[in-house]
Amino acid sequence: QVQLVESGGGSVQAGGSLRLSCGATYNTACMGWFRQAPGKARERVALIGSDGVTIYLSSVKGRFTISKDDAKNTLYLQMNSLKPEDTAMYYCAARFSRSLCFVVGTSFEYWGQGTQVTVSS
Repeated sequence: QVQLVESGGGSVQAGGSLRLSCGATYNTACMGWFRQAPGKARERVALIGSDGVTIYLSSVKGRFTISKDDAKNTLYLQMNSLKPEDTAMYYCAARFSRSLCFVVGTSFEYWGQGTQVTVSS
């Protein structure tokens, strides 16, 4: 069982930055960040494999950076140049297998409780 605990959310003005953190009880081969705004479908924001390969939602490319510190069992999401449309609940997720990590629709076994990010214009 992997437990995930997010932190770092908050309220910022457009153009600002936030860094989200996700502490895990232990590392898995595929981890990532998802977000969901009220009334909208969940989006896959960024994923990182155990080999360090990353993928991003097109609307956040160049603004967000996913990274991990294996020694600390911690996943990060650095978010810069935030926009009001980035407002959402952000969730950390983990999948044991590296296989199919980046395939759309692949299930993740473990989820954090979420941290709210609010960006005002």
